[in-house]
Amino acid sequence: MYDSLPLLSSEEEKSAHYQHTLRAIRHAIEGETDWTAILSTVVCELHHRFEYFHWTGFYRVVAHELMKVGPYQGGHGCLTIPFSRGVCGAAAREQKVQLAPDVNKFPGHIACSGTTQSEIVLPLFNANGDVAAVLDIDSDHIDAFDTVDERFLAELLTDLIPLAPSPLF
Repeated sequence: MYDSLPLLSSEEEKSAHYQHTLRAIRHAIEGETDWTAILSTVVCELHHRFEYFHWTGFYRVVAHELMKVGPYQGGHGCLTIPFSRGVCGAAAREQKVQLAPDVNKFPGHIACSGTTQSEIVLPLFNANGDVAAVLDIDSDHIDAFDTVDERFLAELLTDLIPLAPSPLF
C-alpha cells in the first residue's frame, strides 16, 4: 500500500511522492488499451495518494465544445460542462492549465461542490493535438495547488497523448 501525501508537505516531499505515483500509474496501465480503464486507474491512483485532493476526475470531450463527466472519484460531479463555463471550460477552450487558488474569485466558476476552495485543471490532448478531455482536481483548501502539481500532472497527461481517442463528432 502507499501513504497519502498531506497538503503541508515540502516541495521535495511532494516531488518525490509524485515521482512514485507516476511510476505506479505507468506500471498499472502498461499494455492497457481501453480508454475508460486507463482514465479510471489514473483517477483512482491520484485521488487516494494525495490527502488534499477531494475530487479527482476527467471531463471528456463528447461534442463540439461540450464535456461529460467521468471517470472520477469523490462526490457527485457536474454531469455536463460547456467550454464556455468554469475552470474546466477555460482549460479546454484556452488549451492550457488553469490554476484557481480560490475558486470563488475565478470568473464563471461552476460550483459542482460547495466545499471546493481551489482547483487545478489540465487539458489532455490526443495525438492530433485536439483536447480529448480535461483532468480536474479540486481541494477543500485555499491555494492547495502549485507548480509542482502542475509539472507532474502535465507529465502524466503527456504520457497519455498516444492513448487518447480522436473525437467521434
